[in-house]
Amino acid sequence: MLLSHSTRSVSALFLRWRLFAGLPSLPLSLPLPTSSPAAAPGCAEMVWTVPLHEHSWYDHVRLKRVFVTDGTRHQVVLVDLRKLLLCADRDNTDYVLKPVAEWHSGKVRGIREFLDPDSARIPQMPYVTISTRRAPGLLGWIGIEREGVVSFRNGQHRARYLADAGARWCPVEVHEREASLLRELCGAADDARTVIRATQLGGDSRV
Repeated sequence: MLLSHSTRSVSALFLRWRLFAGLPSLPLSLPLPTSSPAAAPGCAEMVWTVPLHEHSWYDHVRLKRVFVTDGTRHQVVLVDLRKLLLCADRDNTDYVLKPVAEWHSGKVRGIREFLDPDSARIPQMPYVTISTRRAPGLLGWIGIEREGVVSFRNGQHRARYLADAGARWCPVEVHEREASLLRELCGAADDARTVIRATQLGGDSRV
C-alpha cells in the first residue's frame, strides 16, 4: 500500500529521531572550567585554592569569583602572576601600586588578615582588563611589536601581596572578549592546573 506524502514525512522524521536518540549523549553534566557556578540551578559556589611558598602566616589562600550570576560573560583565567604584574606596571592610569616591601605596616597587616584562609569570608579573585599598545623601540614604532597592558578593576593589592608571598599562579576574572588575549600574554603554565584547583564548597574538587 502506498503511503501518502504526509505519512512518509512523519515516518522519516520518526526515523531521524530514533537515529539521533541512539547516538551517545554529550557529557553535559561536566561544567566548563570558566563557566559561572550559578549557570546551573543548585550548583555550589566554586573556590580556588592558591598555594603560597614564601609566607610564614599561612600556606594558601582561597578565592572566589567576582561575577557569579548566569550570563555575566566573564571568565576565570589562570595567570602567571609575574607576567600579569609586568603588564600591570605599564598601566598609565596612576593606579600602579608600589612593591609590597614599600607598603606601610598597617596596609600589609590588613591585606594579610583579609586573605587569611581561616576567615569565614572568602575574598574575590582579582578582576582585570587587558589591552595592547605599541612596544618601545623601532619594532614597536613601525607597528610590528606590541606589549600587553593590564588594568586592575579590583584586587591589585591582593595580587601583589600573593606574588610577594610566593604564589606563582592565580585565577583572575576578565570579560570574555579579553580572555584569549589574557591567556596569550599572561597565561599560566599547563601544570598550574595541577596546583591550583577549583573546589565546590561542600563538594569535590575539580581542575
